[in-house]
Amino acid sequence: MARPRFLADEDLRFEIVLAVRRLEPTIDFATITELGRSGSTDEDVLRYALSEGRIVISHDVNSMKGLAETRIANGDGVRGVLLTAQRNPTREIAESIVLIWGASEDGEWIDRVAFIPF
Repeated sequence: MARPRFLADEDLRFEIVLAVRRLEPTIDFATITELGRSGSTDEDVLRYALSEGRIVISHDVNSMKGLAETRIANGDGVRGVLLTAQRNPTREIAESIVLIWGASEDGEWIDRVAFIPF
């Protein structure tokens, strides 16, 4: 069973990434900035995540959701997109990500857009 891998876009609060890493140190959760891709458009982020097998996590609820749904409808696809509002508590978001990581397989998230926390 391959575990999901994650990619935080520039919009996601870094404290969420840190919280996830504290809760589960073995999780593969990169940020677009850490990968040297700062300034990437949402389209670039989704394309990169798809090619690298990473689920995108973002606060950019409106534009990222619409873009991901368009890519899915056009057959371009996404590896998976998890969206969360800025106001959601860090701990709840982090716990949801760790739950997804521990309870699902990587391929289950292909062409899916979901909101967290659950």
